[in-house]
Amino acid sequence: MSVLPLVVGMGGINAAGRTSFHQGFRRIVIDKLTAQARQETFLGLATLMNLVQYQDGQLLDQAGNVIDADKIEATFGEQILAGTLIRKIEKNHFDPDATHCHQKLTLIPSDGAVVFETRTRDLPTPVPTSWVITELEKGRVKVEISESLVITHDSFRDNPIKAAGQFPTGFEPANLYNSRYQPRGLQATIFAASDAIHSVGIDWQDIMQHIKPDQVGTYSASVAGQMHDEGFGGLMKSRLLGDRVSTKNLALGLNTMSTDFINAYVTGNVGTTFTASGACATFLYNLSAAVNDIQAGRIRVAIVGSAEAAITPEIVEGFGNMSALANEEGLKRLDGTETADHRRTSRPFGENCGFTIGEGAQFVVLMDDKLAIETGANVMAAVPDVFINADGIKKSITAPGPGNYITMAKSVALAHNVLGADAVKERSFILAHGSSTPQNRVTESLIYDKVAQAFDITNWPVAAPKAFVGHTIGPASGDQMAMALGIFSHNIMPGITTIDKVADDVYDERLDIRTEHYLCSDMDIAFINSKGFGGNNATAPVFSPKVCLNMLTKRYGEAKMAEYQSKLEQVKAKQAVYQQQADLGQFDLIYKFGEGQIDENEMTMSSLAISLPGFENEIALSQENPFSDMV
Repeated sequence: MSVLPLVVGMGGINAAGRTSFHQGFRRIVIDKLTAQARQETFLGLATLMNLVQYQDGQLLDQAGNVIDADKIEATFGEQILAGTLIRKIEKNHFDPDATHCHQKLTLIPSDGAVVFETRTRDLPTPVPTSWVITELEKGRVKVEISESLVITHDSFRDNPIKAAGQFPTGFEPANLYNSRYQPRGLQATIFAASDAIHSVGIDWQDIMQHIKPDQVGTYSASVAGQMHDEGFGGLMKSRLLGDRVSTKNLALGLNTMSTDFINAYVTGNVGTTFTASGACATFLYNLSAAVNDIQAGRIRVAIVGSAEAAITPEIVEGFGNMSALANEEGLKRLDGTETADHRRTSRPFGENCGFTIGEGAQFVVLMDDKLAIETGANVMAAVPDVFINADGIKKSITAPGPGNYITMAKSVALAHNVLGADAVKERSFILAHGSSTPQNRVTESLIYDKVAQAFDITNWPVAAPKAFVGHTIGPASGDQMAMALGIFSHNIMPGITTIDKVADDVYDERLDIRTEHYLCSDMDIAFINSKGFGGNNATAPVFSPKVCLNMLTKRYGEAKMAEYQSKLEQVKAKQAVYQQQADLGQFDLIYKFGEGQIDENEMTMSSLAISLPGFENEIALSQENPFSDMV
């Protein structure tokens, strides 16, 4: 029997809001929600954005006035909507209208020399031979230079890229725990991983009592690393700006750090630790590793995800100079206006001119099916496999190729074999990569068209999260996972509301790409697709909770499932408590800095097992020869 990896929790943050309990998804489809769900969503976003605080059993606005939950939309609704999803870059990142830079300036001698005074200690080492130095009083010197002198000076440029998918306005993960000197991406990692673990509804220590200490895995990465000043950003530019490189810049900048932070400060994991970067498919690359390890029996619980906070002037300029990002002039030309619409910069499968960068952190908690039944975990989905294929020989490293045809076809074939043709044809949908570039809309839609022809699929629903949250790079396929789980839960299919119509060159004859959100029937399968730079293609078929429960019932029987349902009720009650607390802004982030460190002197070891202080179960050592047929 093949082990079925089950999604039992998901948490995170992106431009739409918090991931747990579908808050971010509900923000995207807010106009299609029931009145109660809409009120809950506005409440959760208001506290997330620090517009409202919960104190002593009351909701208070920023002036300290009591406000009822049902009045939040009327009071803050426009502000909440404006401060979420893609919008103009806010100045806590950088000023897109006056982006700080250094400009070269050549000073040409006038009257025979360039003359200035400075502190003696500020002279370069060694002093150029053409400089004439005259000592002045109190550690100062006069400098005369007979040649031209190139200097740099502070300047500001009007950045052609002005929009991004940013965390909701007012949300600052650094303020939610003792974040010390940590880059924004790692702050978001702590928030997202905590949110995911709390969303499971089972205490982490209770989970650990069911497994061995080494049967846990953490799988995560960023793509660019941590590019803020506390990480690689400071490492690369501090000396050039006349500042000092910190002792932490290099370590905190590494793309392994989201994994390392979860192990060291959230779960205390002593099991598998894994980091894979696959450009825009990074989330799926790490999900693939976790799924493989669960199915091989190496681990039983996995925390899987990615975090990226890449809204920095350097990253934006890098993508912008590649002509990859939607810029002001391109948007104006598309719309025939003098003012770019910063809310509609990302236009998957429509007339577009580039993608929109975003920031985000997305994590799922996986369990093997047996452990989920034992613990009563709430099953949100299943990931039976993740397919990864490269593109072969290329002329351009960023150009598309055949790899994504292979990953999509394998995914659909697996779903077809497991759940049948009707489920694929009538109850499946695609979470498209949908980057919003002119090339992507053609090449990706052609893949879907050919796969649909091969499996006789018509009217295949397509959704595209990047239209709302931008391209978060590493976590992008995590944003797609979050939307898939939202669709399973709410039966609302998000349309691509940032486009007026599907572009004429899109192969949409067999696709259902709509420009408005709409209600849909129960869906069985989501196909999460990612086309990454460099030929990093990945696709994951994801089964709905309804499908999962049917599969589990067939495997374990009615009696066992009745026991499971009894445990599930307790788990759901704890989930409801966390959801209510989180909607009130009480996130209870897990950050165990130095807490519960393992004293290596208290470890005990034999040829059979290792016992660690703080863990109830032992780590078993192998007693078998896996190569007995060879030696």
